[in-house]
Amino acid sequence: MDPSPADSRILWLKEINSDQVKIVGGKTASLGEMYNNLSSLGIRVPNGFAITAQGFEDHLKEHGLLEPIKELFDEINIDNSKSLSEKAYWARQLIMTSPLPAALEVAILRAYSELSQESGEPETDVAVRSSATAEDLPQASFAGQQETYLNVRGKHQLIEACRKCFASLYTERAISYRNRMGFNQLKVSLSVCIQKMIRSDLAASGVMFTIDPETGFHNVVVISASYGLGENVVQGLVTPDEYTVFKPTLKNFRRPILNKELGSKEMKLIYDVNGERQTKNVQVSSQDRQSFALEEDDILELAKWGSAVEEHYSLLHGRYTPMDIEWAKDGKDGKLYLVQARPETIHSRRSPTIVTESHLLESGTVLLQGHSVGHKIGQGKVRIIRDLSERDLLKPGEVLVVDKTDPDWEPIMKNAAAIITNSGSRTCHAAIVSRELGIPAIVGTQNATSILHEAQSVTVSCAEGEVGNIYEGLLEFSTQEIDLSKIEKPSTKIMVNVADPARAMALSFLPQDGVGLAREEFIVSNYVKVHPLALINFDQLKDYRIRSEIGALTKNYIHKEQYFVDKLSQGIALIASAFYPKDVILRFSDFKTNEYSHLIGGEQFEPKEENPMLGFRGASRYYHPLYQKGFALECEAIKIVRDEMGLTNLKVMVPFCRTPEEGKKVIAEMAKHGLSQGKNGLEVYVMAEIPSNVLLAEQFAEIFDGFSIGSNDLTQLVLGVDRDSQLLANQFDERNDAVKIMISAAIRAAKKKGKKIGICGQAPSDYPEYSSLLIKEGIDSISLNPDALLKAFKVIVAEEKNLQRGNEGKRNETTARNDSYPI
Repeated sequence: MDPSPADSRILWLKEINSDQVKIVGGKTASLGEMYNNLSSLGIRVPNGFAITAQGFEDHLKEHGLLEPIKELFDEINIDNSKSLSEKAYWARQLIMTSPLPAALEVAILRAYSELSQESGEPETDVAVRSSATAEDLPQASFAGQQETYLNVRGKHQLIEACRKCFASLYTERAISYRNRMGFNQLKVSLSVCIQKMIRSDLAASGVMFTIDPETGFHNVVVISASYGLGENVVQGLVTPDEYTVFKPTLKNFRRPILNKELGSKEMKLIYDVNGERQTKNVQVSSQDRQSFALEEDDILELAKWGSAVEEHYSLLHGRYTPMDIEWAKDGKDGKLYLVQARPETIHSRRSPTIVTESHLLESGTVLLQGHSVGHKIGQGKVRIIRDLSERDLLKPGEVLVVDKTDPDWEPIMKNAAAIITNSGSRTCHAAIVSRELGIPAIVGTQNATSILHEAQSVTVSCAEGEVGNIYEGLLEFSTQEIDLSKIEKPSTKIMVNVADPARAMALSFLPQDGVGLAREEFIVSNYVKVHPLALINFDQLKDYRIRSEIGALTKNYIHKEQYFVDKLSQGIALIASAFYPKDVILRFSDFKTNEYSHLIGGEQFEPKEENPMLGFRGASRYYHPLYQKGFALECEAIKIVRDEMGLTNLKVMVPFCRTPEEGKKVIAEMAKHGLSQGKNGLEVYVMAEIPSNVLLAEQFAEIFDGFSIGSNDLTQLVLGVDRDSQLLANQFDERNDAVKIMISAAIRAAKKKGKKIGICGQAPSDYPEYSSLLIKEGIDSISLNPDALLKAFKVIVAEEKNLQRGNEGKRNETTARNDSYPI
């Protein structure tokens, strides 16, 4: 299979490694590195060969193209789109009108014949990929800058594709990108990789990052998948499925698929068997669009491969190296393959201690939503561009609104204040380039080009979590850069309160000791949306409209209750994994009956109460026949997170537990569903939010592993004030002495019994000075809302120092007395 020894311009993948970037470019060097070093781990890379950069340079020299190309670059104006377009066109024409050197063409066809023979075909189908010698570097990805040609078959098509790849070194986007990244245009060469095609047109393909592409969170692999060849995913032409897998417990043979998000997958790119083109796009059937493109075993295998590739490159480079990988599944043999891998270039270059926070300072009307890219806020006047021929219409500082972007759009993207696309996902071209440029983007809005209109003023906010919001008008906002390494951290354990799983990974970068309160009801209301009993009793639903609505949400589920378990477990897992291995304390659902009624289908199963705040809520629901089956689903979801995913840092907490006897009933109910206290390290906490929790704290301590003070409900019940009453709002004050006395008593009782106690109520978030009382009483942890965390640090540190000085003064005073009056 080896080429003629006399021709150094052809190298097979088995002859290539990562040190040969200058010879075969970054893309091919990476393929050779994986082919030679990771095959033993079961990772499959399709075989192939490379035309080295020497082949490209020989082509230029044989036809005397070096000097005319140099002259073109001497005259080019990168910032003038007309000049850039003209000079790039003529540089490509110089190459396209020149035949490949005869000896090089012979060498290419000889290698192609050998690859065909290996594949058992007279003329096999191949992918022809450009690979620049300044590509896939840690500081610059060069993703999509040069061309790739798929389903190339036969000698004529192959030679033509190779020449097109050579010419693609001088596309406008590639020239613009090299200029922006500081590369000398004339010192970058090009190699071409010819690789056996994987028939993903008959199955699926996509990309995966071994880091969360949005937040830079290290512990996950994020996989995008769609039907057909992978170009649609890379270019953002479709909205793919997205799967998130947790790396640490994946190594322990768990199945930690944290999240599965169904994409619309409207089209797929397939072989154009009977047509004139190599590939064509066709519509995906409705049934396939509603199904995931990958089975769970495939998702887990890809995640293991991604982790192995990341580990290999990290050892190779001597530093942590997250990877951006393209994969394909062959529809003929049913196997997975890796077809490209490059270092991730955004988060790997950022300091983990520098946090940029943007906040909207006023509310506004949301015009539409999509997937947020980055965490910034941008604003300006809308400029809708439907075709690249209109690119000169975009003025610096305008908001670029397009259907999708591909690498040809990059020269103008850098001028936008923000970018909005109809299609795409967090791993599409628009998302990747926006992150690299540091520009906020919202992708996958579906219909931005028809909803928004020219010159309309909008604010594009990516600072509110996974969902990006496009607001009408220019809203006021602030941006602040914080160096976490310069913030003094208290010695008291500081935790955070988390509701939205989509924000968990970003919040994990805050200086914290875990999650003191994860609110299950937020996950239920925003992710599940359906009352659990409406799913269990789906066939008995009386309202046809509600039944239709639930049917649409759960169309892929034969057993409707499994929908509740899946959605809830995924939401919980996203939070537990983000803070792993630190404690994450999940509070069981704490809806009131009126709030449960607002869930889809809930009204049929909830009693009407005059005062839901003091009614059928918390612990009393979990063992009661009216909700027992719903609680069983909650337990099943938690068991999946702890046992199947391996996230044993997840603890649980029982809210509104009125008596110790009620606590015992809940723990017994949990055990019936496989959640036994103490098994596999499961700890069960109780909210200290009712006066009885404080007055009988020592009895509760015999049942539970710890306490968390809920200052909101405790204030309400100590002062007899309905916290939702506007008329009594001025009476509701957590700083009231009666409330403080109760909190002090709770902490002392827990300490006496040797049980952990923290606070997750609103008081320390609203009133940082409230922390003084807590620290004096020796509380174990304070859990704060994220936006109050850093602000509270100063107060808590100052109070700790005051207490330390006070204690030292007392010790000095005692020592002086002892010196004066020796025994």
